[in-house]
Amino acid sequence: MIKLIASDMDGTLLDENSLLPAETLSAVAKLQEAGIHFAIATGRRYDTASSFFGEAADSIDFVASNGAQVVCRGKLLDRNVFPRAALRRLRDAVAEFDMLHLSLFDRTKSFLVDDYSCYTGELDKDFPEPRVAGWPGPDVDIIKASVFCDSPEAIMDMAYVLGRAVGDKFVFAPSGQHWIDVLQVGVSKATGVAELLSIYDIDPADVLAFGDSMNDYELMRYVGHSCAVGNARPAIKQIAEKVIGANTEHSVQMEMLRIAAETGRGIGK
Repeated sequence: MIKLIASDMDGTLLDENSLLPAETLSAVAKLQEAGIHFAIATGRRYDTASSFFGEAADSIDFVASNGAQVVCRGKLLDRNVFPRAALRRLRDAVAEFDMLHLSLFDRTKSFLVDDYSCYTGELDKDFPEPRVAGWPGPDVDIIKASVFCDSPEAIMDMAYVLGRAVGDKFVFAPSGQHWIDVLQVGVSKATGVAELLSIYDIDPADVLAFGDSMNDYELMRYVGHSCAVGNARPAIKQIAEKVIGANTEHSVQMEMLRIAAETGRGIGK
């Protein structure tokens, strides 16, 4: 029986315009009525991820910043801060390639290490205000890092070379066409969901995860059931138990409604 569902946001739960489909909150409510917990597992920070859900945010869980922030029904359970010495090594590795541009995030601010003009395309989504130019001061706790790659064709190459340079400190997961998420070694969506499961006393075998990108890999390997959306990266489709329709078809919402209905009727217990 599914006891908790964890879903990625961009490219998975959100539509092609990075908006939350109208039926999502209803689907979450039906899951909860059926006794199923719902968690967001995202590369977005908690403040931006939770804003999509309004008043309902405090009734669900968040594994945000790729596992660096874990929030259970409005209560912060854990926060993993990036080591500054490791970040300096990352900065130096990124600086070797003119197509790469580093961005860092604390709890509320976005730090653009390169000139603002280098970051094109998805600024409104990935760099919420306030935005700060340059390197963060020593009193700033960084909870998220991302690398913007100018060329979609080179993103896998760049993830590889960064891994060779600082793979002892970070894991590099391509996300979307231009972004490489920087994960702290030992911190991922899977470790964040594991903390939630310890609170609820739920076995990973009773968890379903939805995802589309490489920052979902650890989570989809960790849980007992996994669904890749139709627009997912090939590797995610390969490891998924099931491939459903694309995010543009609101396929995650439909699958959530189906599970809620079946659980409510006692199917699969």
